[in-house]
Order: sequence, then structure tokens, then C-alpha cells
Amino acid sequence: MEEHIFGTYATDELKLVHHRAMRRGLQHWHALTPRDPEPGQPVTVTVRIGPDLPVTQAAVYYTLDGSEPVGARGQAANGFAVPLTCRAVAWDSLVWDYIATWQADIPAQPAGAVVRYQIGGWNDNAAESGEVYADWPDAQRTAEMAAAAFFQGVDPPHLQPGDPARGKTFTYHVDRLSPPAWAREAVIYQIFVDRFSPGQGRDWQQTEDVKKPCGGTLWGIAEQIDYLHDLGVNCLWLTPIFPSPSHHRYDATDYRRVAPQLGGENALRALVAAAHARGIRVILDLVCNHLSLQHPVFQEALRDPASPYRGWFSFDDSPAGYRAFFGSRHMPQLDFYHPAARAWMLDHARFWLREFDVDGYRLDYGNGPGPDFWSDFWAVCKAEKADCFCFGEIVEAPDTLLSYVGRLDGVLDFPLEAALRKTYGLGEWTEAEFERFVARHLAYFPEDFLMPAFLDNHDTNRFLFIAGGDKDALKRAAAAQMRLPGPPIIYYGTEVGLSQRRGNGGYGLDAAREVMVWGDAQDRDLLECYRGLIRERRARRS
Repeated sequence: MEEHIFGTYATDELKLVHHRAMRRGLQHWHALTPRDPEPGQPVTVTVRIGPDLPVTQAAVYYTLDGSEPVGARGQAANGFAVPLTCRAVAWDSLVWDYIATWQADIPAQPAGAVVRYQIGGWNDNAAESGEVYADWPDAQRTAEMAAAAFFQGVDPPHLQPGDPARGKTFTYHVDRLSPPAWAREAVIYQIFVDRFSPGQGRDWQQTEDVKKPCGGTLWGIAEQIDYLHDLGVNCLWLTPIFPSPSHHRYDATDYRRVAPQLGGENALRALVAAAHARGIRVILDLVCNHLSLQHPVFQEALRDPASPYRGWFSFDDSPAGYRAFFGSRHMPQLDFYHPAARAWMLDHARFWLREFDVDGYRLDYGNGPGPDFWSDFWAVCKAEKADCFCFGEIVEAPDTLLSYVGRLDGVLDFPLEAALRKTYGLGEWTEAEFERFVARHLAYFPEDFLMPAFLDNHDTNRFLFIAGGDKDALKRAAAAQMRLPGPPIIYYGTEVGLSQRRGNGGYGLDAAREVMVWGDAQDRDLLECYRGLIRERRARRS
């Protein structure tokens, strides 16, 4: 069974694109020590300088008042400047050249400080040469373009995206924020809202075409709250509920409304109230990275080059004409280095916490906005609701996941998902190999960074599908999942034997989004197994 992986690491060739892109130019990528600075701790900033740049001097320019840092050739025009020093040189065989590591210390700051900084490098022996600012070339954009080409079946472009003279601003907050205590004990149930339950006595609209709406609603979820409570879960993660032209709703046209097809605002209030009455939290799926082509803000920016919204997006000479989610013209990406765009999205985050009492967010494609944006996002969410839980979908390598420490409560554990599936679903690893991986994996990340563990989700083939329908394999995998320290996530229906009728051929990501089964169609033995595993997990952790 061939695994379906969606992201910028989908193939070995794409992994190589990542590696090489991160070793060209001037790359910082939020490499800080400590990663989550507390009051009174100085912070070491690290950059890598590739063999393509003849840099002889470098500096960090930073501010403490929220303004943009400005500096050139080691002199700050706004804020402060600290010189970087070359600390090490290392050979890289995949690049076949030397990579230099430079570092500088930003002085310790008090609680509540917000440090914004840029990093520049230049050749002191060539006065006419311009200063290059991190992160250039844009390694993330390079990887996204290569992945988009792969998924579209075309050759990747050979570009070095980004502007070397335009400094990217990085941010960190000096605080003592941490995940809420309840999230450490959470057992999370992911619901694809359109596929769970229609509610109000209605039947499914249709169930044959997984690419079309099926009619699930928030009312339907509220009516099944006792089923969820009896299962033992204490947190619901709802896929996006905002108005959208698609059934999956990962492309919103309005961030302040609940889609009428799902029941509207009254249905969400009813669901949150019913869940909270039973000690169950409710997490919304929020897509900050991109919105719908049909969103009024983007439509105005597209129509009018003089619009104040024009700078919220990155218009270019790509086939779409603007930067979009994996090149899909239907999902234009927002540019959160634009202050008004950032403030707009942060206000949406406050809104749902304040007005609907939701308990946090699962943050779609978190690596798009990047750690800098999430530093501000996390701070405003915690200020609005101190015990909210915010975790990102970062489909990246573990070293990239580390850059989100101190900027979110945690991230989804994709490396662990792959290990669970290799061991119990595909039989490619022994349990001894799995345990060895887990020991090293847990040692790599700080304990205060929550990494929810899962077997499958809406973007992967169902676990039972890759396991060839072997329910004993699913039971073993679920038992291993429940023993792990990260909050476990159950994808709707996995607990009752829901699989998929087809592979990804012709159906793409939608193949794993069949409608939920109820009544006699459920595997009751598997359901009891899941209930027992959840009870055992809670008993061990009490």
C-alpha cells in the first residue's frame, strides 16, 4: 500500500529541495536560543550563510516598541543593532560546499517585551554591493513551488524567490505562556462537519460522491453529544464552519459567520453549550494562511490596484497571478507582514473566543504564516481567553516543528503519525523500531510543547484502508497511541470501523471523508475497545 502524503516533503526529491534551499543565501528561520525566552534571559540569534554569498559582516537590527526595525551595514536607523560573529564553518556534501554559522546575542528583556528584528549581511570589501537580509532566498516559497509543481505533474521552476534587499521581520515575545492544564489531559475527536450527522431528523443529501456536500450540520453534532461523551472524548475539533464555496470550507468567504448550511450561529452556540455542559471543549479549525478567491477583500484587491487591500496579498507573475496555497488560484494567500492584514486576522481570532466561548484553534497550514505571525496570534488569544488551546498543522520535519516552541501551545505530530502507520498499518517497522523512534522523538521536543498524536485525518488515507481492513492492527495502533504522552486525536468514525471505498485515485484528499456510520453499521466491538482504551488512559494519568 503506497502512502499518500500531502506537503512539501512528499517525495525524496522535495526533501532535497528543502535541504538545498535552506543552505543558500542568508537563512535564519527563527533559530533562537532559548526558543521560548523568559524574562531576564538573553537570546542568541543564529543564521546560516551559504556559499553563494560573500558576506564579511552581519548584524541584527531590533526594536522593543512594536515598530519595524530599520538598519544597514551595522547601523540602526530605528531601534538597536548588534553585530553577528562567524562561529563555525561546516562542510555540506549535498550542497558540496561550506556553510557558515553566524551568531549574536540580543540582551535580556523584561516580561511583556515584544522583540522585532531583522538580520542583514554584506561584504565590507565591496562598498557598492547591497546588503542581503534574512530569509533570502525564500526557502519556504521555494519548497511550496516545487511541491505545487509535483502535485500538478509539471517540472518545478528554477527560481530564487524573495527580495534580498527587503528585510523579513521576525518576532518573539518575552513571557511565561504555556498550554492549559486541560489540554494535557485532552482526548480529541476530529469531526469533518459535513460528514458526521445531518441532525433534525434529516437524511444525508447524498453519500455517493465524496467531492460534493453530504449535509452534516452542527445541529447533528449537538444531537450526538451523548455518544461522544460516552466514548470518553473531552474535546471536539471541528473542521472549518465558515461560509465557503467548497464542502470542506478550508477557503472562507467570511470569517465572522457560521455557514447557514451547517446551522448558522445558533447551531454553534447550541453545540458549545451542550459540549461544555458535559465537560467537553470545542476547538475550531481556523485557516489564516489563505482565504477563498471569492472573499470580498481579495476580490477588491484583485479588481483595484489602488485598493488598501492590495498589499494584503502577493501579486506576481505566477500562473495564478498571485501567491496561492500550493498554486491553487482558488486559495490566495495573505501576507501577514502587512500590519493591517495581520491585525484583521488577529481580530477574527479574538472574536470566536469572546463571542462564542470556543476553547481554541487548530491552525491550518501553520507553516504558511510562519512562527513570526503565531507569536502575535498566541499572545492575543491567551489575552482573550487564558486557557485556550492553539495548535498548528505543520507538515514539516521535526527541526522545523521546533521553531514553533514558544509561539503556539503545540503542533500536530506528523512524524509520529508516520511512525504509527509504518509500524501498525503497513508493517514496515517492528515494534522495537517504533519504540526506539518514540524515545528519541520525545527527547527531541520540550515537555511543555504539546504534540497531539493521531492515526489518520481528513488529508490521509484512513488507517483501516492502509491496514487492509485489519481491525486488530487498528486496535494495536490505538493502544500504542493512547499510551503516548501527547493528547490523542480520533478521526471521526475510526472508532467504529469507518474506512473508505477507494484509494486516492480520482478522489484525492476526499477519499477519506466518507459519511459517519450509525446504528447497526457500527463495529460495536471496536467501539468498546476504544472506550476501554480511553478509560485506561485517564486512569493512568489521574
